[in-house]
Amino acid sequence: MEILLYVAGLLFVLVGLGVSIALHELGHLVPAKLFGVHVGQYMIGFGPRLFSKKIGETEYGVKALPIGGFISMSGMYPPSPGDEGDEGGRSRSRGAFRTLIQDARAANDETIDPERASRVFYLLPVWKRVIVMFGGPFMNLVLAVVIFTVLLSGIGLQQGTTTIASVSECVLPAGSTQTSCSASDPVAPAAQAGVKPGDRIVSVDGKDVRTFAEASAIIQASPGKAIPLVVERAGSRLTLQLTPVAAQRQEADANGRAVVDDKGNAVMHTVGYAGVGAQLAYVQQPLSAGFEQAMANTGSVVQLIGNLPVRLWDVGVSLVTGTPRDPNGPLSVIGVGRIAGEVAAADAPLLNRFAVLLSLMGSLNIALFVFNLIPLLPLDGGHIVVALWDGLKRAWAKLFQRPKPKPVDATRLVPLTIVVAALLVGMGGLLLVADLFHPVSIG
Repeated sequence: MEILLYVAGLLFVLVGLGVSIALHELGHLVPAKLFGVHVGQYMIGFGPRLFSKKIGETEYGVKALPIGGFISMSGMYPPSPGDEGDEGGRSRSRGAFRTLIQDARAANDETIDPERASRVFYLLPVWKRVIVMFGGPFMNLVLAVVIFTVLLSGIGLQQGTTTIASVSECVLPAGSTQTSCSASDPVAPAAQAGVKPGDRIVSVDGKDVRTFAEASAIIQASPGKAIPLVVERAGSRLTLQLTPVAAQRQEADANGRAVVDDKGNAVMHTVGYAGVGAQLAYVQQPLSAGFEQAMANTGSVVQLIGNLPVRLWDVGVSLVTGTPRDPNGPLSVIGVGRIAGEVAAADAPLLNRFAVLLSLMGSLNIALFVFNLIPLLPLDGGHIVVALWDGLKRAWAKLFQRPKPKPVDATRLVPLTIVVAALLVGMGGLLLVADLFHPVSIG
């Protein structure tokens, strides 16, 4: 059964990734067709073609390797300059770089049908080209917002409620490994006050509370202070007197990581302790929570990509030395699938596992959104930069009443594009090997 659940989690990610890629390419396809560009192919995946069908002028299909997708638009770049002797034709195509540029131009020329010469991408106004290229990543962002909205506003966020699940019998010493109380241990404040499992906290120190976090914050801010605690028990409200004891707790930052001083020692602070545990439940969040979560994830991914060389170096070091990998570091598709399988097979309520898988798919789409907007060819962000540069040249010429410049020929950037593509392949290879032989542990 565990193996079947693992496979189900893996399939969930594969299907989800396929849908994400399909919608990404649809985000390019729809505006391209609306703007009149001839689109020859819409493909999900790379490598050998599994199946395809031509509808109208576009061939729609799926290829064997689900690692991306593409649409083939006519005339992504201006056509080759033609035979201009030593100044422009193949006679100048000496050297590897010039050969690459000429090959790219030849491939681009093949997409331009003389009968549809006016329906090419490079002739579109700048703003239309930007919309076409931004459409793909934007679809991933929209999908992520939808997923996070379903997760947070539909299913809800698991958090402590005001209903008490457990009451500690005693206060154990800080750092103790004890699991049971002894006669010398002081009675826990909540137990001493008469709090019982099943009680629902109504107010603490005269302040109404809606979540356990609100109640906990007041208790932690009141060490040694007697405060009224109103609870609801069997339909009746009782007022109890609670005196939280002072306890030492390790300080944590906004991300939940332990705060340490200059010497690496844990920073401790004094808080009030009552000795109660809350019942957990899924609490539905406002509709805006999905968008807010997507934006928070976007910031995290931008930060990760900004430190990508360092993160990849850390992955390589972990792979060689066997040290644990950073769970927040980059992953390959294999790594994401492995985590999904482990989550699906985990010993946890079904809803909890489904919520984690949804969160994983939302985060994956945010990663696709941000990564594709990196301003380098062959990524969508690179094409957007080319379009903006073309628009800037035209605006500059118009401002100074100069002749309209020729469209930007991005095939000249093919050598740089190949370098970027090689780096992407190398990054993918490193992450793939690391995820196969030294995966991230979620235990």
